[in-house]
Amino acid sequence: MKPLRLLAAAGLVLATFHGTGASASEPMEVSASSPDGSLVLRVRIDNDARPEWTLSRKGKLLVAPSRLGFILADALPMVRGFSIAGSEKAQGEETWEQPWGERRFVHDRHNEVLVRFVQAQEDGARRMNVRFRLFNDGIGFRYELPEQPALKTMRIAEEATGFTIAPKGEAWWIAGGEWNRYEQVYQHTAIDAVSTAHTPITMKLEDGTHLSFHEAALVDYAGYRLRRADGQTFRTELAPSANGPAVVRDLPFATPWRTIRIAEDAAGLVENDLELNLNEPNKLGDVSWFEPGRYIGIWWGMIRGDWTWGEGPRHGATTARTKAYIDFAADNGFRGVLVEGWDEGWNGNWLGHGQDFSFTKAVPDFDLDAVTSYARSKGVRLIGHHETGGNIANYEAQLDDAMALYERLGVDVVKTGYVTDAGGIIADTDRYGEAPGAVRTAWHDGQRMANHYLDVVKVAAKHHVAVNTHEPIKDTGLRRTWPNWVSREGARGMEYNAWGAYANGPDHEPTLVYTRMLSGPMDFTPGILSLTGAEGVPLASTLAKQLGLYVTLYSPIQMAADFIEELEKHPREMDFISSVPTDWAESHLLAGEVGDYAVFARKDRKSARWFVGGVNDATPRTVRVSFDFLAPGTNYTATIWKDGEGATYLDGTRHFIAYDTQTVTRGDSLDMWMAPGGGMAVRLEPSS
Repeated sequence: MKPLRLLAAAGLVLATFHGTGASASEPMEVSASSPDGSLVLRVRIDNDARPEWTLSRKGKLLVAPSRLGFILADALPMVRGFSIAGSEKAQGEETWEQPWGERRFVHDRHNEVLVRFVQAQEDGARRMNVRFRLFNDGIGFRYELPEQPALKTMRIAEEATGFTIAPKGEAWWIAGGEWNRYEQVYQHTAIDAVSTAHTPITMKLEDGTHLSFHEAALVDYAGYRLRRADGQTFRTELAPSANGPAVVRDLPFATPWRTIRIAEDAAGLVENDLELNLNEPNKLGDVSWFEPGRYIGIWWGMIRGDWTWGEGPRHGATTARTKAYIDFAADNGFRGVLVEGWDEGWNGNWLGHGQDFSFTKAVPDFDLDAVTSYARSKGVRLIGHHETGGNIANYEAQLDDAMALYERLGVDVVKTGYVTDAGGIIADTDRYGEAPGAVRTAWHDGQRMANHYLDVVKVAAKHHVAVNTHEPIKDTGLRRTWPNWVSREGARGMEYNAWGAYANGPDHEPTLVYTRMLSGPMDFTPGILSLTGAEGVPLASTLAKQLGLYVTLYSPIQMAADFIEELEKHPREMDFISSVPTDWAESHLLAGEVGDYAVFARKDRKSARWFVGGVNDATPRTVRVSFDFLAPGTNYTATIWKDGEGATYLDGTRHFIAYDTQTVTRGDSLDMWMAPGGGMAVRLEPSS
């Protein structure tokens, strides 16, 4: 077969695929390996006619025999009575370009095998294909259900997909299916002490191998949680539905990919594009209308309780205050100003209700047309806000009009919100022939919401609006396919620091780097330079750590979240924040361990500048930063912000910060001390 060469719309992409035909016999086992041979997959039928799979790495068993299949709500399970009807193998290699991201170019090299399973007549005579894709640094597999006479619609109660982890180890995870969604402090336990975990869940095995379990291309399907069954055997648990089965799909269809990143160390886990590579290419084409950038906003005042979202004497979103924020943005190089509470519906108890929200009508003390016009005159864009209160029935009825309004006004980014407890989404009303006002609810990570979130992104794209989702479904790499889905929350962000002393502990951000951040960009909202929340409660952070967050926690939109009056008190820190990019050509983890610390180097996509940033847990440490990533033969001016001597997050020394300037070149290194709860930031500019 001749190589197939593809030219992608987003940039030059070279791809090669080689296929082999299906076997005429019925093999009992199919095997495949990664391109470098380090990973070996075996798929077989066990003695009970059940499909199972194993994975070895460098000759050692990594995933012991694990099940495949489905439990249906209206038919016999698809777990027994199977034989292997054949298989097809392929190879692929391509390099593709991101319109924005942690790195400009992504390389995809993999081997693939499609295994065809068929059930015996007495077990239902159904057919089920499973496609495995092996990379040097991980594996993804998905079910592909072909058209067939014995099955027209699948009503899936659960998947039987299993993961039996052979070696012992430790895990970092948050509980799945709890009321507060993904907004939890990470637990650190032995693997066999995990209960039910949201993905990504990160593990470190006894031999140092790092794993991350997640999924890719979650479309028209329920998100899964990793549930421990016994010992180190896990299986998928699909987010539930109020309508019965977790998933209802007409055939043919494919499930999301179940993924495992596999690496020698923490850096290999972080510098891994497995989920992106398992998503479809960009469907939007040219998205240059979205510009990555920094923003400020009318937000922290409501989070702390100084201002209100609702109307009244402490209303935050006034025309006058917004114009003051626009002025500050223009003077300090910020592209956007977020304004929350500008629209009708915030009065009363909106959380978990949301039926009163209008997404096109402003409150009396906010002039939407005047504010957006003023922003344009200053070279600043308003960032829109749609809080639903968890009522998507109300939001969907207004969605196109709301996005059209933003398009008319030049608002090209919107933050959406779904504030309600898990399972409390108001998904549909008066649609089931029941009493007036009848409600159907949904989970944030169920099939109904997976479809809703993506529908919002698609409608927004039609109007050239990018989406930053809060209270989201987890990121599964769909930003590759829909690159206007630019960021989301999906973890405990900065807001928790407003509500209690050290609410996010010093190890929170160094854990996020290796867990939540593996799924994609996060709108963490750093930049609380005052280091205080409501009523003066302290953050578990030094001043230098607030700067390090801009490099360590990636998002193409980055907020300086504090009051502008507080930001003005720190001109030297603002020098860094105003210069740090949000779009990168390269990104590398220079040093770090899960939950302890992380130091990144990232190269600006639009210049020759590099930026280094670090965040630390409660243990003081000195990290040697090597500048081997710099271009050879060039001197760089390194402007340094670092923890001052004696600094710690625990007392009044949180603001101790030191400044330095040095000349460095490739081959040089610096020893950087990070305080308890501390961090650092370095800007590197070519000087010769």
